[in-house]
Amino acid sequence: MTEQIIPAVVAIITGSGFLFNRVHHRINDLDKRIDKIELRIAESYVSKGEFVRGLESMEMHMLRIEDKLDKLVEKNSYP
Repeated sequence: MTEQIIPAVVAIITGSGFLFNRVHHRINDLDKRIDKIELRIAESYVSKGEFVRGLESMEMHMLRIEDKLDKLVEKNSYP
């Protein structure tokens, strides 16, 4: 009877260890993939303050271009 129980227990322990190892490996792979995604997000993230400053700068440039265009139109419309 013990000759049958010992191999069964060893098989159960070995199978459990194998499954545990596979699950652990999959969790580590997922953790690495999540870390890569977090890094990509952090590299391309722009804070709200930086975004607003960029928009304000762009708006100032556009206003200067508008003023120059207005001056050109006024200059060319009066012969």
